[in-house]
Amino acid sequence: MIIFTVMLEKLPIKRLSRLTWLQAIIIGFIFYLVISNTDKPVYVVPLTLLTTSGILLVGYADICVMVILSKRISIRSKNFSTSRRLLTYPISILIYLLLRPVFYYISGKQPFSWDVGSFFAFVGSGIVINTLIYLLHNSVLLYEHKMHSELELSRLKAANAEAMNLALKQQIQPHFLFNALNTVKALYHKDHQTGDDYIVHMANFLRASIFHNASHISKLEDEVTLLNDYLAMQKIRFGAALDCSIALPDETLQNFYLPSFTLQPLVENAIKHNSFTLESPLMINISQNDDWLIVSNNLQKRKMKVSSTNYGLANLAERYLLWSGDEIKIVEDDNSFSVSIKLLKNENSNH
Repeated sequence: MIIFTVMLEKLPIKRLSRLTWLQAIIIGFIFYLVISNTDKPVYVVPLTLLTTSGILLVGYADICVMVILSKRISIRSKNFSTSRRLLTYPISILIYLLLRPVFYYISGKQPFSWDVGSFFAFVGSGIVINTLIYLLHNSVLLYEHKMHSELELSRLKAANAEAMNLALKQQIQPHFLFNALNTVKALYHKDHQTGDDYIVHMANFLRASIFHNASHISKLEDEVTLLNDYLAMQKIRFGAALDCSIALPDETLQNFYLPSFTLQPLVENAIKHNSFTLESPLMINISQNDDWLIVSNNLQKRKMKVSSTNYGLANLAERYLLWSGDEIKIVEDDNSFSVSIKLLKNENSNH
């Protein structure tokens, strides 16, 4: 069963806070450079600190508004942006109007003197600072939206890939059982003991395949073990007319991986589409060439076309592309047919 939960997007409070401090320090430093050239340098440090504090207050007011709104409104919604603007601009103006008497006091002016020009100057400062804060915080939110969207897309792709892989692998079992049961029926008409042996091998194969089917990637050694169970069944059916040679070193078997259920469908595909007898056996060879696993056989196509459910090569090609990003190589000439698959080096990597 595949369970996919939607991730709730959270506000990046720490990042917003750090950028607020950065903006306040930068603007405060610029203010310091400008005001230090005036004829009243004694007020430079206090006024700079007050300016920096004002920016911090506006910045944290915006963060607080976002936190409150995010509890009721999605941070991606248009209502969130609209409500944020409607709330933060009045708050920032109010902050600067409340700081106005302090500015006057530090500058040596009458704190509560009425000056229309300075009033609108402080109102304008609140609007400008809030706009800068708003744009800065918006850039952070847009970046977080992008990262969150990419993460969700990645998780959706992974869930979809897992669903596709499960569906594709589930196609193999009914297809195999259909052929196996038909074989059992035919064997019991000829030799009960051989039929019994076949059923034992089939039970072993199915038991192993159930555990094998639980993972997407399998060690090559486990793939070969599963294939040997399958070959034992086919040997009962075809005898010496079928010869499969597996020439893989132990180091390769231990250190390389394949998508689960890779080898058995390839061998089944060769058996299904070729005619073979004791005089003209089907020769299947499994070997390694660098990082590629090669499954080849002599080509003896059946004269009568065999009905196919297309669960063999098509299934393997789709599953392999799904989990490794690589394509399988198929080569056919007048005398041979081969499928090459790149071996995977790490079962825990993002194939």
